[in-house]
Amino acid sequence: MAVNEIILKMENISKFFPGVRALSDVNFDLRKGEVHALLGENGAGKSTLMKCLAGIYPIDQGTIEFFGQIIHIRNPMDSIKHGISVIHQELALAEQLTVADNIYMGQEPLGKAGLIDRKKINQECTALLKSISANFNSQDRVFSLSTAQKQMLEIAKAINKQCSVLVMDEPTAAVSQREVDAIFDMIRLLKQKGMSIVYISHRMDEIFRIADRITVLRDGKRVDTVDVGTITRDELVRMMVGYNLDRYYTRSKNVIGDTVLEVSNLTRKDGRVKNISFHLCRGEIVGFAGLVGSGRTEVIEALFGLSDCSSGKIMVKGIQCKIRRVHDALKAGLCLVPEDRKLEGLILGNTVLFNMSISILEKFIRIISVDKKKEISIAQNFVDKLSIKISSLLQRTGNLSGGNQQKIVLSKWLSTDSDILMFDEPTRGIDIGAKAEIYALMDRLVSSGKSIIMVSSELPEVINMSDRIYIMRDGEIKTCFDDKQKFDQEEILRFALGVI
Repeated sequence: MAVNEIILKMENISKFFPGVRALSDVNFDLRKGEVHALLGENGAGKSTLMKCLAGIYPIDQGTIEFFGQIIHIRNPMDSIKHGISVIHQELALAEQLTVADNIYMGQEPLGKAGLIDRKKINQECTALLKSISANFNSQDRVFSLSTAQKQMLEIAKAINKQCSVLVMDEPTAAVSQREVDAIFDMIRLLKQKGMSIVYISHRMDEIFRIADRITVLRDGKRVDTVDVGTITRDELVRMMVGYNLDRYYTRSKNVIGDTVLEVSNLTRKDGRVKNISFHLCRGEIVGFAGLVGSGRTEVIEALFGLSDCSSGKIMVKGIQCKIRRVHDALKAGLCLVPEDRKLEGLILGNTVLFNMSISILEKFIRIISVDKKKEISIAQNFVDKLSIKISSLLQRTGNLSGGNQQKIVLSKWLSTDSDILMFDEPTRGIDIGAKAEIYALMDRLVSSGKSIIMVSSELPEVINMSDRIYIMRDGEIKTCFDDKQKFDQEEILRFALGVI
């Protein structure tokens, strides 16, 4: 089959859930040896379409044609049998097992006695990892790998299954720029070998770097499919959201006030943060940049009482605070929007109302009396203020889009009236429209006198939203960029990599 010849066609795909038409007559095709990006806001239907291809959801209408033949995918095994492999955003790995065990799980070669041939597995796995230039070994335990290495492991699993189509859902959501480059090198190598890749991401810069074509979905419908070289970023955003996004990064020229937080020589007992000193002013956004593992998240965990410190001083509004647990941080007026909202920020199986009010129980509970009307009023106020799209306050939180889930985490902490907000990867895994809304909300917060510490792996986000930027490496602050007019992405990256 010639390069660029279509190997996969999904025609008029429709998918229904109770009360919702998730996909409506969607067409999608994939060529041999291409990277085809699938874009759209949260809830646009991207993951649903790929789950239909993976056999997780049966299609209700439409056909799937693979290498010229109509195929029926009823379950994930059917998808794998046809050579289609999906790497989901939440990686499906057995963390306690070895790399080799994960790659050959369910496909273990047997020796003469009918036992698993461990020697053959290790030899084949070592050769496989070498072929993709992996920087880890067959006997490494998966829990010891970085997020990027786990992505590489998932790719190795797909190659071992001899797949011809690989679907990657947000593969770089939690990795550093250097690790993104390694993943992209791997993707280019797979392309050269003739593999076809469906790439789902919210990061525009990545799409223009790695994709050949782009298909945009909106509200469960296909908007258009275009070649990467024929469209601008603004045009692509307009296709995704349905209107012009005039201001993506929103920052007002508000007056920076007095120092509200001063940290001196903060060191964690586990050694992951060493001699950290910085300050934060009223009405200011301070960004923390650095590679994954540089200590950015570990700093704000220490400030929020999630880890023990061996030394250091924390001053909040001129008063020294001893923060040994989360309660101490909240009492001092600090709150944390965590990186992993699903694991650390929300109780997904419970309602929107429950998640929004759990941090302020004292506002509507008196001994055994519950003021339900007040609880609902507080929650509804934040739903309106943050434009959270829900059907009801009693809707299950796990059924919402990533952007709306993030807004619920934000509202949970905003309701506490904390003055110092710490955001760890505030726009991770949410669509471009929701990102713009989060940026506008952050700007409104600092304009009203709140102060924000923002940790982010996306340098354009840090540069455009921060008033000052601290660069971390190896658990230490290496420098501070305090002149907004001179923020430079390349120079920031040099400090993060340690080449300066």
